[in-house]
Amino acid sequence: MQRNALLLAAGLAGLPLMSQAQTMDPLQVRSMAASCANCHGTHGIAEAGNESLAGVSKDELLKKMLDFKTGKKPATIMHQLSKGYSDEQLAALASYFSALKK
Repeated sequence: MQRNALLLAAGLAGLPLMSQAQTMDPLQVRSMAASCANCHGTHGIAEAGNESLAGVSKDELLKKMLDFKTGKKPATIMHQLSKGYSDEQLAALASYFSALKK
């Protein structure tokens, strides 16, 4: 029994932790961001009536997206869309949009 626990611990030690963020492919992030263009505009610059994302701080964008995902922030559609992304993907999108010029 103790031997099995040691083998399991040794095996798990070689696996990457889920909390360690892995860098996402920039082309994949850009493709995900393209789906945001319908409401938030090309390159994150929205038409009147929608919120621009370009140049907004990463932390602010990520908080909003996570709040949509958990239902803390009311929305018409963002609460549904955000649930389709992992937290890591939302962080990558926040980084992408925050790096764009306003």
